Amino acid sequence: MTSPAKFKKDKEIIAEYDTQVKEIRAQLTEQMKCLDQQCELRVQLLQDLQDFFRKKAEIEMDYSRNLEKLAERFLAKTCSTKDQQFKKDQNVLSPVNCWNLLLNQVKRESRDHTTLSDIYLNNIIPRFVQVSEDSGRLFKKVMKTYHMYNADSISAQSKLKEAEKQEEKQIGKSVKQEDRQTPRSPDSTANVRIEEKHVRRSSVKKIEKMKEKRQAKYTENKLKAIKARNEYLLALEATNASVFKYYIHDLSDLIDQCCDLGYHASLNRALRTFLSAELNLEQSKHEGLDAIENAVENLDATSDKQRLMEMYNNVFCPPMKFEFQPHMGDMASQLCAQQPVQSELLQRCQQLQSRLSTLKIENEEVKKTMEATLQTIQDIVTVEDFDVSDCFQYSNSMESVKSTVSETFMSKPSIAKRRANQQETEQFYFTVRECYGF
Repeated sequence: MTSPAKFKKDKEIIAEYDTQVKEIRAQLTEQMKCLDQQCELRVQLLQDLQDFFRKKAEIEMDYSRNLEKLAERFLAKTCSTKDQQFKKDQNVLSPVNCWNLLLNQVKRESRDHTTLSDIYLNNIIPRFVQVSEDSGRLFKKVMKTYHMYNADSISAQSKLKEAEKQEEKQIGKSVKQEDRQTPRSPDSTANVRIEEKHVRRSSVKKIEKMKEKRQAKYTENKLKAIKARNEYLLALEATNASVFKYYIHDLSDLIDQCCDLGYHASLNRALRTFLSAELNLEQSKHEGLDAIENAVENLDATSDKQRLMEMYNNVFCPPMKFEFQPHMGDMASQLCAQQPVQSELLQRCQQLQSRLSTLKIENEEVKKTMEATLQTIQDIVTVEDFDVSDCFQYSNSMESVKSTVSETFMSKPSIAKRRANQQETEQFYFTVRECYGF
């Protein structure tokens, strides 16, 4: 035989529901703590971003001012009245053109960094402030929504308890009524009537009325119990549906539409403003550097030498030939090859031709030596040691990886050795020139 079903008492049922409700409340509280912490982290991140860009704006402004002072210092020397015409003429030379472009580039960078500082202060930082304010305001709305749901939950819980009490009360009354009144069959009633013939007719009618009254009371209580149970089941279903809707739909929507609404999009716009400013700064710098690079590529010693000689033609043009100045009426202005000086002139001519042949051979050897020496000097001064791209390669630790050029070519021993070789070669070159009159 199966064991009889174990019925729970009123207190046991209420205690079980109370435990379940407390668990849900505890979970909701943890949810709010999690969202609160997330909001605090976001606000702190936005505050750090504001502090970062505020400090960066100060650095950019200081850098801009220093660049402006640097450019003005040398531009003032360039624009001084002393030797102004000379400097104006010198502007056409390629090295001076590079110098002027370099100063203009510094001024351009100064203006660009001022603009960058202004963008940080008056554009990017206010964006972060707005995002922070929006996050706080939306979180407060989430809290308000939470309080509303919590109030609904408490109300539903109260209704549930009330329905349980009504059901238990009505069922209890019905059970007691059934215990007090047991319906009898018509035969039993007839037997009773036969046995109780001696009872007065009025007593019989009174008992029948009492029976009908109790039967009606029983039916009424039974109906109330059914209605109470229905209310209880409906309240239970509504509570479960409300909880399910909150966890499956409302919770995700609350986070998406309130906590996250606009946060990532606004942060995206603010950081893209930073990227736009930096990329445009880089583009502006590249434009100026392209102009300087073009001027550097046009550095031409031959063209500059030609320009210099053309500008100062009266300084570099050949002087007038020395004219023969006759003395005391001597009008002869050509060599006289008559006797007795003819043989002497012929002998001297032969000596000069022999000497010229010897000098030609010597000069050819000296020329080869000087060309080789000059080529060595050219190789020293034109070595391609300007690529420092390796210095800007970074490892995972963000430390700059030193280039081979920096470690070897630009090291102090290497520089000293190259300078010594260059000076020694130059000294030899100029000594040969002096000795042989080149």
